[in-house]
Amino acid sequence: MALLPFSRSADEPANGEADGWGGATSEGGGAKMTFLEHLDELRKRIVIALAAILVGCLVAFTFVQRIYDFVMDPLNLLLPKGSTFVFTEPTEAFLLYMKMALLAGVIMAVPVILLQVWLFIAPGLYAREKRLAVPFVVLSTVGFVGGAAFTHYLLFRWMWVFFASFATEKLTFLPRIGPVFALYVKMVLAMGLVFQMPAVVYSLARIGLVTARFLIKSFKYAVLIIFIVAAVITPSADMLTQTLFAAPMIGLYIISIGIAWIFGKRRPKEAAEG
Repeated sequence: MALLPFSRSADEPANGEADGWGGATSEGGGAKMTFLEHLDELRKRIVIALAAILVGCLVAFTFVQRIYDFVMDPLNLLLPKGSTFVFTEPTEAFLLYMKMALLAGVIMAVPVILLQVWLFIAPGLYAREKRLAVPFVVLSTVGFVGGAAFTHYLLFRWMWVFFASFATEKLTFLPRIGPVFALYVKMVLAMGLVFQMPAVVYSLARIGLVTARFLIKSFKYAVLIIFIVAAVITPSADMLTQTLFAAPMIGLYIISIGIAWIFGKRRPKEAAEG
Protein backbone atom coordinates (compact mmCIF):
# COMPACT_ATOMS: atom_id res chain seq x y z
CA MET A 1 0.00 0.00 0.00
CA ALA A 2 1.27 3.46 -0.85
CA LEU A 3 2.04 5.76 2.02
CA LEU A 4 0.32 8.84 0.58
CA PRO A 5 -3.34 9.04 -0.50
CA PHE A 6 -2.42 10.65 -3.83
CA SER A 7 0.21 8.05 -4.76
CA ARG A 8 -1.06 5.04 -6.64
CA SER A 9 0.84 1.80 -6.38
CA ALA A 10 3.21 0.72 -9.07
CA ASP A 11 1.03 -2.36 -9.51
CA GLU A 12 -2.08 -0.51 -10.77
CA PRO A 13 -3.00 -0.39 -14.46
CA ALA A 14 -1.60 2.34 -16.66
CA ASN A 15 -4.87 2.81 -18.52
CA GLY A 16 -6.49 4.18 -15.33
CA GLU A 17 -9.63 2.06 -15.62
CA ALA A 18 -11.93 3.03 -12.75
CA ASP A 19 -13.14 0.51 -10.21
CA GLY A 20 -15.94 2.67 -8.77
CA TRP A 21 -14.07 3.53 -5.56
CA GLY A 22 -11.61 6.10 -6.87
CA GLY A 23 -8.99 3.82 -8.43
CA ALA A 24 -8.13 1.05 -10.83
CA THR A 25 -9.90 -2.27 -11.22
CA SER A 26 -6.79 -4.41 -11.31
CA GLU A 27 -3.22 -4.21 -10.22
CA GLY A 28 -0.82 -3.31 -12.94
CA GLY A 29 1.20 0.09 -13.64
CA GLY A 30 0.12 3.58 -13.03
CA ALA A 31 -0.82 7.15 -12.78
CA LYS A 32 -0.30 9.63 -9.99
CA MET A 33 -2.31 12.59 -8.77
CA THR A 34 -0.43 15.86 -8.53
CA PHE A 35 -0.42 17.85 -5.32
CA LEU A 36 -3.00 20.30 -6.71
CA GLU A 37 -5.20 17.43 -7.86
CA HIS A 38 -4.89 16.00 -4.37
CA LEU A 39 -6.07 19.31 -2.85
CA ASP A 40 -8.92 19.51 -5.34
CA GLU A 41 -9.98 15.99 -4.37
CA LEU A 42 -9.93 17.01 -0.71
CA ARG A 43 -12.05 20.09 -1.46
CA LYS A 44 -14.54 17.94 -3.36
CA ARG A 45 -14.91 15.46 -0.49
CA ILE A 46 -15.32 18.25 2.08
CA VAL A 47 -17.98 20.00 -0.02
CA ILE A 48 -19.97 16.78 -0.41
CA ALA A 49 -19.72 16.05 3.34
CA LEU A 50 -20.85 19.58 4.25
CA ALA A 51 -23.73 19.35 1.78
CA ALA A 52 -24.84 16.10 3.41
CA ILE A 53 -24.71 17.75 6.85
CA LEU A 54 -26.73 20.73 5.57
CA VAL A 55 -29.43 18.45 4.17
CA GLY A 56 -29.47 16.50 7.44
CA CYS A 57 -29.84 19.73 9.43
CA LEU A 58 -32.76 20.91 7.30
CA VAL A 59 -34.51 17.58 7.72
CA ALA A 60 -33.80 17.51 11.48
CA PHE A 61 -35.09 21.04 12.01
CA THR A 62 -38.55 19.98 10.81
CA PHE A 63 -38.91 17.79 13.93
CA VAL A 64 -36.50 19.57 16.28
CA GLN A 65 -39.09 19.62 19.09
CA ARG A 66 -39.11 15.83 19.10
CA ILE A 67 -35.31 15.87 19.26
CA TYR A 68 -35.49 18.20 22.25
CA ASP A 69 -37.96 15.90 23.99
CA PHE A 70 -35.79 12.87 23.22
CA VAL A 71 -32.65 14.45 24.67
CA MET A 72 -33.93 16.61 27.50
CA ASP A 73 -37.05 14.92 28.88
CA PRO A 74 -35.15 11.98 30.43
CA LEU A 75 -32.69 14.42 32.03
CA ASN A 76 -35.54 16.55 33.32
CA LEU A 77 -37.09 13.52 35.01
CA LEU A 78 -33.80 12.85 36.80
CA LEU A 79 -33.56 16.35 38.27
CA PRO A 80 -34.02 16.70 42.05
CA LYS A 81 -37.33 18.07 43.30
CA GLY A 82 -37.46 21.84 42.81
CA SER A 83 -34.82 21.85 40.08
CA THR A 84 -35.46 22.84 36.48
CA PHE A 85 -33.62 23.82 33.33
CA VAL A 86 -33.10 27.56 32.82
CA PHE A 87 -31.68 29.88 30.18
CA THR A 88 -30.30 33.32 30.99
CA GLU A 89 -29.74 34.89 27.57
CA PRO A 90 -32.44 35.89 25.04
CA THR A 91 -30.96 33.80 22.20
CA GLU A 92 -29.92 30.78 24.27
CA ALA A 93 -33.06 28.69 23.74
CA PHE A 94 -33.19 29.46 20.01
CA LEU A 95 -29.52 28.54 19.55
CA LEU A 96 -30.16 25.34 21.49
CA TYR A 97 -32.69 24.22 18.88
CA MET A 98 -30.27 25.13 16.09
CA LYS A 99 -27.50 23.11 17.73
CA MET A 100 -29.82 20.15 18.20
CA ALA A 101 -30.70 20.20 14.52
CA LEU A 102 -26.99 20.42 13.69
CA LEU A 103 -26.13 17.41 15.87
CA ALA A 104 -28.95 15.36 14.36
CA GLY A 105 -27.85 16.46 10.88
CA VAL A 106 -24.29 15.30 11.54
CA ILE A 107 -25.50 11.92 12.79
CA MET A 108 -27.72 11.46 9.73
CA ALA A 109 -24.85 12.44 7.44
CA VAL A 110 -22.33 10.06 9.04
CA PRO A 111 -22.52 7.40 6.27
CA VAL A 112 -21.87 10.05 3.60
CA ILE A 113 -19.03 11.61 5.61
CA LEU A 114 -17.36 8.24 6.15
CA LEU A 115 -17.74 7.37 2.48
CA GLN A 116 -16.00 10.63 1.53
CA VAL A 117 -13.15 9.80 3.92
CA TRP A 118 -12.76 6.43 2.23
CA LEU A 119 -12.91 7.88 -1.28
CA PHE A 120 -10.23 10.40 -0.34
CA ILE A 121 -7.75 7.72 0.73
CA ALA A 122 -8.82 5.21 -1.98
CA PRO A 123 -6.27 6.35 -4.64
CA GLY A 124 -3.46 5.20 -2.32
CA LEU A 125 -4.84 1.68 -1.98
CA TYR A 126 -4.55 -1.46 -4.07
CA ALA A 127 -7.64 -2.48 -6.00
CA ARG A 128 -8.31 -5.40 -3.63
CA GLU A 129 -8.13 -3.01 -0.67
CA LYS A 130 -10.74 -0.71 -2.20
CA ARG A 131 -13.26 -3.52 -1.82
CA LEU A 132 -13.23 -2.80 1.92
CA ALA A 133 -15.19 0.42 1.31
CA VAL A 134 -18.64 -1.01 2.08
CA PRO A 135 -17.59 -2.90 5.26
CA PHE A 136 -15.69 0.19 6.46
CA VAL A 137 -18.65 2.54 5.95
CA VAL A 138 -21.16 0.10 7.48
CA LEU A 139 -19.02 -0.78 10.51
CA SER A 140 -18.04 2.85 11.10
CA THR A 141 -21.65 4.02 10.90
CA VAL A 142 -22.81 1.30 13.29
CA GLY A 143 -19.93 2.20 15.62
CA PHE A 144 -20.73 5.92 15.62
CA VAL A 145 -24.43 5.37 16.24
CA GLY A 146 -23.58 2.77 18.89
CA GLY A 147 -21.28 5.22 20.67
CA ALA A 148 -23.95 7.94 20.55
CA ALA A 149 -26.58 5.53 21.90
CA PHE A 150 -24.24 4.33 24.66
CA THR A 151 -23.71 7.95 25.72
CA HIS A 152 -27.39 8.88 25.54
CA TYR A 153 -28.87 5.90 27.34
CA LEU A 154 -26.11 5.07 29.84
CA LEU A 155 -23.05 7.28 30.20
CA PHE A 156 -24.58 10.77 30.20
CA ARG A 157 -27.53 9.77 32.37
CA TRP A 158 -25.23 8.19 34.94
CA MET A 159 -23.15 11.37 35.04
CA TRP A 160 -26.30 13.49 35.23
CA VAL A 161 -27.52 11.61 38.29
CA PHE A 162 -24.06 11.97 39.85
CA PHE A 163 -23.91 15.75 39.34
CA ALA A 164 -27.52 16.27 40.41
CA SER A 165 -26.91 14.33 43.64
CA PHE A 166 -25.04 17.34 45.07
CA ALA A 167 -28.28 19.34 45.29
CA THR A 168 -29.45 19.92 48.86
CA GLU A 169 -32.09 21.98 50.66
CA LYS A 170 -29.58 24.83 50.79
CA LEU A 171 -28.19 24.29 47.28
CA THR A 172 -30.66 24.24 44.39
CA PHE A 173 -29.63 22.70 41.09
CA LEU A 174 -30.73 25.02 38.24
CA PRO A 175 -28.69 23.91 35.22
CA ARG A 176 -28.42 26.23 32.23
CA ILE A 177 -29.73 24.51 29.13
CA GLY A 178 -26.89 25.71 26.88
CA PRO A 179 -23.92 24.27 28.81
CA VAL A 180 -25.85 21.06 29.51
CA PHE A 181 -26.39 20.40 25.82
CA ALA A 182 -22.81 21.45 24.98
CA LEU A 183 -21.56 18.77 27.39
CA TYR A 184 -23.98 16.26 25.88
CA VAL A 185 -22.71 17.00 22.35
CA LYS A 186 -19.08 16.71 23.44
CA MET A 187 -19.69 13.31 24.98
CA VAL A 188 -21.80 11.99 22.08
CA LEU A 189 -19.21 12.98 19.47
CA ALA A 190 -16.28 11.76 21.58
CA MET A 191 -17.79 8.33 22.20
CA GLY A 192 -18.95 8.13 18.59
CA LEU A 193 -15.32 8.52 17.52
CA VAL A 194 -14.09 6.09 20.18
CA PHE A 195 -16.52 3.45 18.92
CA GLN A 196 -14.80 3.64 15.50
CA MET A 197 -11.98 1.50 16.91
CA PRO A 198 -13.29 -1.89 15.70
CA ALA A 199 -13.97 -0.56 12.17
CA VAL A 200 -10.51 1.00 11.92
CA VAL A 201 -8.79 -2.13 13.21
CA TYR A 202 -10.85 -4.30 10.83
CA SER A 203 -9.72 -2.24 7.84
CA LEU A 204 -6.07 -2.11 8.94
CA ALA A 205 -6.05 -5.84 9.71
CA ARG A 206 -7.50 -6.72 6.31
CA ILE A 207 -4.86 -4.56 4.63
CA GLY A 208 -2.14 -6.15 6.76
CA LEU A 209 -0.97 -3.13 8.77
CA VAL A 210 -2.19 -4.42 12.15
CA THR A 211 -2.13 -7.90 13.66
CA ALA A 212 -3.69 -9.38 16.77
CA ARG A 213 -0.22 -10.16 18.11
CA PHE A 214 0.80 -6.50 17.78
CA LEU A 215 -2.35 -5.33 19.58
CA ILE A 216 -1.80 -7.80 22.41
CA LYS A 217 1.84 -6.73 22.85
CA SER A 218 0.73 -3.07 22.86
CA PHE A 219 -2.08 -3.61 25.38
CA LYS A 220 -0.41 -1.89 28.34
CA TYR A 221 0.46 1.14 26.22
CA ALA A 222 -3.08 1.20 24.84
CA VAL A 223 -4.53 1.25 28.37
CA LEU A 224 -2.30 4.22 29.24
CA ILE A 225 -3.41 6.11 26.11
CA ILE A 226 -7.05 5.22 26.81
CA PHE A 227 -6.90 6.71 30.31
CA ILE A 228 -5.23 9.85 28.94
CA VAL A 229 -8.02 10.22 26.36
CA ALA A 230 -10.62 9.58 29.08
CA ALA A 231 -9.05 12.30 31.23
CA VAL A 232 -9.29 14.75 28.32
CA ILE A 233 -12.93 14.12 27.42
CA THR A 234 -14.21 13.58 30.98
CA PRO A 235 -15.98 16.69 32.33
CA SER A 236 -14.86 16.02 35.91
CA ALA A 237 -11.47 15.15 37.41
CA ASP A 238 -12.52 12.23 39.62
CA MET A 239 -11.13 8.78 38.86
CA LEU A 240 -14.56 7.13 39.00
CA THR A 241 -15.87 9.14 36.05
CA GLN A 242 -12.64 8.69 34.11
CA THR A 243 -12.82 4.94 34.67
CA LEU A 244 -16.41 4.97 33.43
CA PHE A 245 -15.17 6.56 30.21
CA ALA A 246 -12.14 4.30 29.92
CA ALA A 247 -13.98 0.99 30.51
CA PRO A 248 -15.83 0.88 27.15
CA MET A 249 -12.62 1.90 25.35
CA ILE A 250 -10.74 -1.02 26.90
CA GLY A 251 -13.63 -3.30 25.99
CA LEU A 252 -13.52 -2.07 22.40
CA TYR A 253 -9.76 -2.63 22.27
CA ILE A 254 -10.23 -6.25 23.39
CA ILE A 255 -12.95 -6.69 20.75
CA SER A 256 -10.57 -5.18 18.19
CA ILE A 257 -7.95 -7.81 19.07
CA GLY A 258 -10.50 -10.51 18.26
CA ILE A 259 -11.39 -8.76 14.99
CA ALA A 260 -7.72 -8.54 13.99
CA TRP A 261 -7.24 -12.22 14.81
CA ILE A 262 -10.27 -13.32 12.77
CA PHE A 263 -10.01 -11.02 9.75
CA GLY A 264 -6.32 -10.02 9.64
CA LYS A 265 -3.76 -11.25 7.16
CA ARG A 266 -1.61 -13.98 8.58
CA ARG A 267 2.11 -13.57 8.00
CA PRO A 268 4.07 -16.62 6.78
CA LYS A 269 5.65 -17.22 10.20
CA GLU A 270 2.29 -17.00 11.97
CA ALA A 271 0.67 -19.26 9.36
CA ALA A 272 3.37 -21.86 9.88
CA GLU A 273 2.92 -21.73 13.63
CA GLY A 274 -0.84 -22.10 13.19
